Parts: sequence; structure tokens; C-alpha cells
Amino acid sequence: MASVSIQIEWLKSFKAGDLDTLCDATEKAIEVSLGFDWIKTPKRIVIERYWQGVLLVPERELLIGRLNGIIAGAAQMVKPPPNNEAGFFNVVMTSFFVAPWARGHGMARGMMLEFEKKAKKLGFTQISLDVRETQEAAITLYERAGYIRWSSKDKYARVNGKYIRGYYYTKDLSL
Repeated sequence: MASVSIQIEWLKSFKAGDLDTLCDATEKAIEVSLGFDWIKTPKRIVIERYWQGVLLVPERELLIGRLNGIIAGAAQMVKPPPNNEAGFFNVVMTSFFVAPWARGHGMARGMMLEFEKKAKKLGFTQISLDVRETQEAAITLYERAGYIRWSSKDKYARVNGKYIRGYYYTKDLSL
């Protein structure tokens, strides 16, 4: 069996090949409904602009996971805007996925731990996230990591004309 190398890092800018491999991983995740809100895979230029935009927004940070040097997963940290001083204890994890070909190596768990570590370092005491009920592996990951489901919404998403329930989770980092 070939050795597998997992690297997890906060991406500040794209190096050669990064945007392309991130877009590839995103397309594969969309194809199998692994946590993106897109139902159909958009044109590549749309995905490229999306990720380029994430790096431009001051309140967003991009965490990526690499499998043998290739970007295979991502998560976004969405911090409250400066005018939300009352809510500055809570950070949101969104667009968290690992491409299907890279699953089973512990990347998702490692990314979640790194996300929590950075959130604490930045002074946040709570992480919030939401997920479709169909994302069973993600739900298991969150619940095993101590995230608490605090609510659900019956009409969270609509895929192919059918409504899908969504779950809302939080984790208290001050414990």
C-alpha cells in the first residue's frame, strides 16, 4: 500500500495548480452531493471565481486539506463583520467538504481540529454550522466531535423539487 500524506493549512493565496485542484475537488463534491449548495456543477469559471472571491473577503478564511500535495478538501471560516460586536464570540464553519476520492484518511477530522484550534486562537468561544440531513458522514463527524444539534428546519434545501431537512449545530469552545 502506498503511503498517504495529509497536510492541512490556511490558504492565503493560490500557488501554481492550487486553484485547479481545488476546483476539481469541488466539482467531485458537487457531483455526489457532499456539502455544497450547488445542485448541478457550474461551469469551471464560476467555481474559480467563487474560490478567488473567498480569498478576497476579509471576514472569510479558507482552510484546505491536501492529500499527497493535491487539494482534496476545504472549509471556510466566516467571522462576524466588524459591526457585529455583540456576536463576535461566534464563528461559522461553512462549505466543509472532502472530495470522494480522498475520504477515509482522517482529513475531515484533522481539518475540523485545525478549524477549532484557529477559532480559539482568534478568541472565538463558539462554532456554528448547518448541514443537510442527507450528509450522514458529516453529521457523524460533528456529533462525535462534541457538536450539539440545537435545531432543525424541514425546508432547509430543495433538490430536484424535493425539500430536505437541515440540522443546526454548535460547539462551545470555552469548555
